[in-house]
Amino acid sequence: MLTLADKLGDIDGIEGVDIALFEIDNKVENIKITLEGDDIDYQEVQEVVQDAGGSIHSIDKVSTGKQLIEEAETPQDAGARWMR
Repeated sequence: MLTLADKLGDIDGIEGVDIALFEIDNKVENIKITLEGDDIDYQEVQEVVQDAGGSIHSIDKVSTGKQLIEEAETPQDAGARWMR
């Protein structure tokens, strides 16, 4: 994970990288990667992840605009709490 974080951090446009390990079984490590930056190139990120032997399964959140806003709780969030 340290090498992956360093390589992702070296991509132009990425200002911060956070990687958290969620699950390990005998064949797979599930990690969550959070990237911050003004101009992140998805193709470059995908190449780095694939070169490390991984794959991207989903992009769960994207923020953009002249001003970043805080995420607000919605009725859908309350319904999803039982899954946590």
